Amino acid sequence: MEKLLSSSGVAAAVASRGQLPDCFVFPADRRPPASSAVVSLPVIDLSGPRDDVRRAVLEAGKELGFFQVVNHGVPEQAMREMEAVCEEFFRLTAEDKAAFYSDAEDKPNRLFSSTIYEVGDQRYWRDCLRLACGFPVADDTKTHWPDKPHRLREVAENFFVETRGLGIELLRLLCEGMGLRPDYFEGDLTAGDVIINVNHYPPCPDPSLTLGLPPHCDRNLITLLLQGDVFGLQVSYKGNWINVEPVPNAFVVNFGHLLEIATNGVLKSIEHRAMTNSAVARTSVATFMMPPMDCLVGPAEELVGEGNTPQYRTVTFREFMRIYKTVGARRESVEKAFKI
Repeated sequence: MEKLLSSSGVAAAVASRGQLPDCFVFPADRRPPASSAVVSLPVIDLSGPRDDVRRAVLEAGKELGFFQVVNHGVPEQAMREMEAVCEEFFRLTAEDKAAFYSDAEDKPNRLFSSTIYEVGDQRYWRDCLRLACGFPVADDTKTHWPDKPHRLREVAENFFVETRGLGIELLRLLCEGMGLRPDYFEGDLTAGDVIINVNHYPPCPDPSLTLGLPPHCDRNLITLLLQGDVFGLQVSYKGNWINVEPVPNAFVVNFGHLLEIATNGVLKSIEHRAMTNSAVARTSVATFMMPPMDCLVGPAEELVGEGNTPQYRTVTFREFMRIYKTVGARRESVEKAFKI
């Protein structure tokens, strides 16, 4: 619990001294360079003609692996309430948060600091509230979520339902664009838990020396990020880093490595990272859609044939996760581990 930036007074104490503890200071070759990219992520209006939307989503997935969506059907009230209750959670006293804190990586619902990709004693400038549930959301599942703030469970359940629905719709659009049956991803591949990570980055006295999250590719099928109105996300693109500027009422969408495998490399899982800033706290909410651990993941048969051989081997999600954690979630290492 003493590791938690938002509770232990670490952030405040560091700010008063004006310098970062050594555990947060990265070697020079891993510090965040200035972004030199002028490319912007596509912003796709999901209320447009379906053919146009399908084409835009598929093109963005092939080119960048990232895009933003607006008019997506998730009520603005659900978004604002989730942001508010999450920010309120991180303002709770240390005592209120202590019962939910855990360093056990296999615990599905927990509060922790930094990331599972730590190297040695090095740490990242981030606290995280992790919530998990299956579908439909069971009442006993919610008892494993924090009971403070008092509306957190109600608001989080609604947000789970809304964002999972958006994720399924985006996967259907991709299926239509690639010639897969529309419900291809609605069986085992999305039958596992939906995970929400609430990422909290307190103000950092020297953002040039550290990161909130390291460069990594996601482990799941599809990720939906409610990033709020404070900049912090960067996406790798042709050797540069793209700043993902906040768009009102938008979700940032990116594809995980499982989707790259399932589409035989048609869609790309792209590295991204989280920056810090010295002025204000930043809180973002990421929804991840997962398969069950025993689900087999491999290239779709419809995307393999004459002149288009399988590019990835078929593995269980459990085996994928074991290797993914071992290689540290870096794209090159993950791709090398599973490519034929």
